[in-house]
Amino acid sequence: MTKTCFHNATFYTMENPSDSVGAVLVEGGKIINLGNFADLKEQADVLIDLLGAFVYPGFVDSHLHMIGHGDKLRHIDLSTYLSAEAMTADLQKLLMHHPHGEWFVAEGWNENNFSDKKILSRYDLDKLSRSPIVLKRVCRHAMIVNSATLELAGITKNTPDPIDGVISRDEQGIPTGHLLDGAMSLVEKNIPEVSISQLVTSLDTAVNDLVSLGFTGGHTEDMSYYGDYSRPLQAFKEVFGNSRKFRVNLLRHHLVFDEMMKEATYEEPWIEPGAMKIFIDGALGGRTALLSKPYTDDPSTSGVAIHSQTDLEKLVAKARTYGEAVAVHAIGDLGMEMIVAAIEKYPVPAGKRDRLIHANVLRADLVDRIEKLEVVLDLQPSFVTSDFPWVEERLGSDRLKWAYAWKKLIDRDIKCSGGSDSPIEEVDPRRGLYAAVTRKNPGDQHEGYLPEEKLSRYEAISLYTIGSAQAICKEHERGLIAVDFDADFTVFDRDLFTGSDEQLLEAQVVKTIIAGDIVFEK
Repeated sequence: MTKTCFHNATFYTMENPSDSVGAVLVEGGKIINLGNFADLKEQADVLIDLLGAFVYPGFVDSHLHMIGHGDKLRHIDLSTYLSAEAMTADLQKLLMHHPHGEWFVAEGWNENNFSDKKILSRYDLDKLSRSPIVLKRVCRHAMIVNSATLELAGITKNTPDPIDGVISRDEQGIPTGHLLDGAMSLVEKNIPEVSISQLVTSLDTAVNDLVSLGFTGGHTEDMSYYGDYSRPLQAFKEVFGNSRKFRVNLLRHHLVFDEMMKEATYEEPWIEPGAMKIFIDGALGGRTALLSKPYTDDPSTSGVAIHSQTDLEKLVAKARTYGEAVAVHAIGDLGMEMIVAAIEKYPVPAGKRDRLIHANVLRADLVDRIEKLEVVLDLQPSFVTSDFPWVEERLGSDRLKWAYAWKKLIDRDIKCSGGSDSPIEEVDPRRGLYAAVTRKNPGDQHEGYLPEEKLSRYEAISLYTIGSAQAICKEHERGLIAVDFDADFTVFDRDLFTGSDEQLLEAQVVKTIIAGDIVFEK
């Protein structure tokens, strides 16, 4: 096999904040030696000059939805709108050319970006088209639909709220078209299936974008949204493999977990089976994240529990019968309390690690319990910049001490990984790093939201490298630049450890290297 020496760069090993070497020797997709160029060049068959760049272990997004990310790049992105009027104006232009009778689905709207906080109703959407319209909120825990969609879904004044969701209604009890969490499934089961070729196109679009941003892999959850799990799985197999290197870890939704455990095959190391994915609550934006006390700005609700404690424990127990871990969406502190209790009752098997996703709102007593578990907290740094300042109204000052408390968690030596939750947030890791380090949006003139929770540059980069490897128990082969580790590198044109915070945003990816092969070059 060919031995390749990458050199003329600063390779940050990430073993410690300042550890670096000047050259790396790669063979068969693995790092076989590292050190000085003078010592390694005689062992190499091929020399690749990195022209003074700065190299890090391959960045991995620990939580995203890759098909959704590709869809977002290909279709209209509602998250960019700052008013309901501008959004509906563009939708009206787009729907003028939409085939009559066909479903129109888009996502990303966020009323918190609108000055009047307006949530559109069925009647607003009825003015745009008589064809079924579905607009998903940025968090994917709420949607607004028009009258045609409600009719096709069979949702009327007499339709009861599902146990895990809410059908918003007006004073006469008539559905407004605003559906929360489990109520969305009444609509979603009627949306026609997307073709496999469209899934392939979205995945292809997604991976082109991800490698251009320096990502060498991603942990993605797509297996229960596109019909039978075999359809998205087939799309992944068509896109990824030896001819298209990118490391994908597939979280498996609890609804398809049994089938996938018994029937599904994978193509490791490019497509790897992941943990059982469970949703325990919703999101703070729609007040469906499950809190132990009512929302400060709406005391009538404490959120939505997707599962009862009994049903949640049954799901965790099922994962354990297969010797598997769970990856659980838990944003509110009561949701987190429920899953912590379930994991305490059914501990993770040896060699596995559970994943608690988001962990936005915690409590000191919960952190004490989490500390004793074999878990990774799967964090999204950009949630800070997208949720503040409005989230302070939702939670009130008393709950902020353990809200988005990344620094306190890391100081407690709790393992943490970093992702984007794209398409819900921007996938660009530079934005995530900047959010983790500054706790503010670019251009903001303040010290950051809850500034005591700012991470160091090393801690922030570790989320996407060491942390993402720990999330899937691969920290002995990924996440560091070390001998016998995968030769996955993210190569920037500048040093992420020095300079102003804005330099994190200005840094350019010049190469992305996976298993020793250059898969992107600027």
